Amino acid sequence: MLLHVHVFRVVNGYIQQQSRIKLLSPDVLFKFERKMVQLHVKRGDESLFLFTTTVDATLETVIQQITAIYNRRLKVDRICSEIPELADHGITLPPNMQGLTEEQIVELKLRDEWEDKCVPSGGPVFKTDEIGRRNGHAPNEKMKEVLMRTVEEAKALISKSVFFFIFQKQVQANVCVTMAMVKEALDQLRGAVMIVYPMGLPPHDPIRMEFEDREDLSGTQASLQVITEDECQLWWAAKEMQRGKKLQDYIGKNEKTKLVVKIQKKGQGAPAREPLITDEQQKQMMMSYHRRQEELKKLEEADDDSYLDSKWSDRQALKKQFQGLTNIKWGPR
Repeated sequence: MLLHVHVFRVVNGYIQQQSRIKLLSPDVLFKFERKMVQLHVKRGDESLFLFTTTVDATLETVIQQITAIYNRRLKVDRICSEIPELADHGITLPPNMQGLTEEQIVELKLRDEWEDKCVPSGGPVFKTDEIGRRNGHAPNEKMKEVLMRTVEEAKALISKSVFFFIFQKQVQANVCVTMAMVKEALDQLRGAVMIVYPMGLPPHDPIRMEFEDREDLSGTQASLQVITEDECQLWWAAKEMQRGKKLQDYIGKNEKTKLVVKIQKKGQGAPAREPLITDEQQKQMMMSYHRRQEELKKLEEADDDSYLDSKWSDRQALKKQFQGLTNIKWGPR
């Protein structure tokens, strides 16, 4: 049973629908996850995604599945970072024309043969790319909205935390990411690009190269983030989970276990251990300490016994009044 979840955002005081994704209904999620081990996958201090498996699964299989999801999520992130550039400035220029000025292109008699072939639906809107990487023939506003909305949906689909509204309250649902969800995010991005560019993108465009698994990440920061299956290590509680063993060899046979595991490249040593308290818990503790200090400060300021000189605080006032001892003045009249 599937549940369509609507993700919203607040813009200028109005709630707008941001994306619509499909999830398993809560009852099915409960029945499914209560018999599964939940792994919170992190790299360093960065939280990545939630993954479910069983205690009987071999670590070879778990590492293979986690690595595949991790690298595919990186691919989705790379495409999502390129699509805004596509929406703003059009397709990528050929490599021999990138970074050149208009005068240099004319002088060298260079021509982009894909400019007339890869035309966005509804006609282009010219917007110069200041860095000279794209041809400046951008999609119109309607097509741009299609691209940007799909980017938000794809990011929401592979995120471990999905926010949605139930009875006018914002709820955070921890959703376990599967390979099928990552593939669906890629299919959504591919479909949006095909809608805007029905004739396709040039073969040298990085978005098309990502879709066709031809991306060249050598010499880029993105290449340092990729972890191949052979060099991936899984760590838990400052221990490397050795291939060839099963998950139950480390955590026992309790299927309701929740773990924080970290992925690491071979040769980089053990990752830093998880702190005893999270940043959010530390923030709450500091806020509670500050509130307590403010309360003690107010109590100290209120600890003043000057009220004892007031008439209403005199316990002998009634007795003095009956004896006529009130309003007595000393000194000559």
